[in-house]
Amino acid sequence: MENKAYLELFHTDIQSLERLMGEARAAGALFVDFYFEYSGTMNLLLKDSAVSSGGCHEDFGVGIRVVEGEKTGYAYCETTDFQAMRQALKAALAICGNGDPKACLGNMTGHGYEQNCLPALPAMKTSWMDADMEALAGVLKQIDAEIRHREPRTVKVIAQLNGKVSRIMMYNSFGELCCEERPMGSIAVSAVFSNKSKNISTSSSFSYRLGPEMLDGRTVASLVEKVTNGLDERFEAIRPKGGSMPVVMGAGASGILLHEAMGHAFEADFNRKGQSIFSEAMGQRICPEGITIIDDGTIAGNRGSNIYDDEGVACQKTVLVEKGILKNYMHDRISAAYYGVNPTGNGRRENFRNNPIPRMRATYMDSGKYSPDEIVESVKYGIYVDEFSNGQVNIGEGDFTFYVKSGHLIENGKLTAPIKDINIIGNGPKALGQISMVGNDLKIDNGSWTCGKEQSVPVSVGIPTVRIDSLSVGGE
Repeated sequence: MENKAYLELFHTDIQSLERLMGEARAAGALFVDFYFEYSGTMNLLLKDSAVSSGGCHEDFGVGIRVVEGEKTGYAYCETTDFQAMRQALKAALAICGNGDPKACLGNMTGHGYEQNCLPALPAMKTSWMDADMEALAGVLKQIDAEIRHREPRTVKVIAQLNGKVSRIMMYNSFGELCCEERPMGSIAVSAVFSNKSKNISTSSSFSYRLGPEMLDGRTVASLVEKVTNGLDERFEAIRPKGGSMPVVMGAGASGILLHEAMGHAFEADFNRKGQSIFSEAMGQRICPEGITIIDDGTIAGNRGSNIYDDEGVACQKTVLVEKGILKNYMHDRISAAYYGVNPTGNGRRENFRNNPIPRMRATYMDSGKYSPDEIVESVKYGIYVDEFSNGQVNIGEGDFTFYVKSGHLIENGKLTAPIKDINIIGNGPKALGQISMVGNDLKIDNGSWTCGKEQSVPVSVGIPTVRIDSLSVGGE
């Protein structure tokens, strides 16, 4: 769709928006932006080998933000009628109050990007809203049938498919008009298996910024494989002795620990308010030289990627930590103005009802020089973790507790008994400092990760195999 088509979709024009901008400036606003959204969603749920429910939903509206000095006002309306938008603008101005221009965060400026420099993201072949629902239901039934055929111990399978298409239009005080179509497809499968003496549950998911074409044979096969793989070991898993010991984190999904325990501490709002342990650490060494941490909004088809963030800033690849040195925070426009730097494309919001704040996208640690085998062989006694779940994090101090979903003991440099029912306890910044080996096998996990920081937004995680020399393991 061209910009003109987006303006028609939202029943407005530049002249009307500029008229509202003028009223905001006359009331003292330093910066104003509009975030228009139309979203269509569909979902299907399979239980007991039958697709038992499904639905479609549409959402439409505009959010209006006003910045006056240190104060921000935000209001929204579920229509784009001019008078309704004017009332929302008045509400945002009232929330803002009379901000003191002397307390301005800095000089908020236009991003100045070039259209041909924006990342190229794949277009949908078919919209989720135009997809053949019977064919999509057939995919869920196929997954159920293949799991039950492959694993006779299957007790229950639940499969859920969600598709979404959002059309976003943003306009701001600098006259920047940005429009983007954002697809999102997510499929999740969980299953329960029984060997008569005990039950275990497994789950897996995939999520991409793609249309229904993501549901090809490889996706189905991968879901079935992940849900059914290693069941014998899971039934035999033991609870090991606890204590302080080396922990090897497997590549991919264990990057959730990096996201939760360390990633949030790099978001600029926490640092601007002095709530992050890294608030005074810019330019300093915060971990060993072999560690580079990146937040990336440009990976084609990735759940955390877009062309623009939710402030109309072009998404980009941001190096947060380079060879152990803290190089950048993740910025929205407000925090970038405060620090006197360019925004990094991290201004994100759940929908038009929410104000944008600095958020992660796809956050990962870059590959190092060691093979995964070398890392495991370096450990005399410790644990190897495939996946974490159910974590708790204190962002200010970085203290964390994560439940281990699956893993193994490491004894004399070899993976031995599968383990269960343990927690990993530590501190994010200290854990960064205790990473002694980084693998050469970076993997971005394409699960349906969602980050909840006041609002929920889709993200991705990733990490190579890494060795942390000492963490507290809560076992027997």
